[in-house]
Amino acid sequence: MTKNHTIHTYVEENEPNICEITVIKENAIIYQDYWHGYTGDDALNVMSVTKSIVALLTGIAIDLGCIAGVDEPVLSFFPDYTVKRGEKTIYDVTIRHLLTMTAPYKYRSEPWTKVCTSDDWTKAALDLLGGRKGITGEFRYATLGIQIMNGIIEQATGETVIDFANQHLFEPLGITSTVAHGDCSKEDQFDYLMNKKPRKHEWYCDPGGVVTAGWGLSLSATDLAKIGIMLAHDGCYQEKRIVSKEWIRQMTTPYQKLGEQFGNQSYGFLWWIPDEKKDAFAAIGDGGNVIYVNPKKHLAVGVAGTFKPRIFDRVEFIETKLLPAIDEA
Repeated sequence: MTKNHTIHTYVEENEPNICEITVIKENAIIYQDYWHGYTGDDALNVMSVTKSIVALLTGIAIDLGCIAGVDEPVLSFFPDYTVKRGEKTIYDVTIRHLLTMTAPYKYRSEPWTKVCTSDDWTKAALDLLGGRKGITGEFRYATLGIQIMNGIIEQATGETVIDFANQHLFEPLGITSTVAHGDCSKEDQFDYLMNKKPRKHEWYCDPGGVVTAGWGLSLSATDLAKIGIMLAHDGCYQEKRIVSKEWIRQMTTPYQKLGEQFGNQSYGFLWWIPDEKKDAFAAIGDGGNVIYVNPKKHLAVGVAGTFKPRIFDRVEFIETKLLPAIDEA
């Protein structure tokens, strides 16, 4: 079963920015549908789901021995970086702080223009890291700061993040190899965010060719569901191990219990735990882009849509509308 009239109509009437949904159970697609002229070959900017993919790549790099572990100091990967005079906190920041969003930054609100008009977004993000307050353990959701993780992956593996991702994640899952999106002008950044037309499999990058870590990866809903079902099967896909079971455990451990601003969810390593009482976790991005994983049911859902701010109920939609309708059918 790949179509469901009830779901299709509900999405048209209530979730108009959704373009693609794929549900995989065990290793079979049990639901797949498209809206707004999209097809199975089309990708969309999955926004902050990109962060969760970067967490996966971090785990793969650790599995391969390229990174010793999450308690490695950030600066150990950037020996040529010049620390600003008087800055001390940055020396104590680790990969764990980046992955749990507890890294300290020297700003009140994220300086998008400053970072995204620079020649090196990783260095610009490093310039923001630290501060006089020290490491407080406070949760501080930072899209720009996560760019540092891609710099770490490149330094540790000796490969570009996009090559590393294609070789160790996308290609083994049968996902179309991703290419770099070359233009990074102000106008192009706005277009990449707001354009509602289908995209190819591409990943936004800075002027130096380092891909974005906080947003900008374009995948299809089926790609998202494939990543999810691999995680539901403890890191294996079609009998091939992609990432270790231990990394998945670490990545989905609830380190931070968040308040109403974040839907009372918990946070792992760049992955969300919507309800600690349920055996499910998710990658969530603006526009309601989602990878939803339920390991006990060996089930994964990929939802891909165009940009629409303040979509907070997509997991609820999956659990209360989508999956019950599929079960009923």
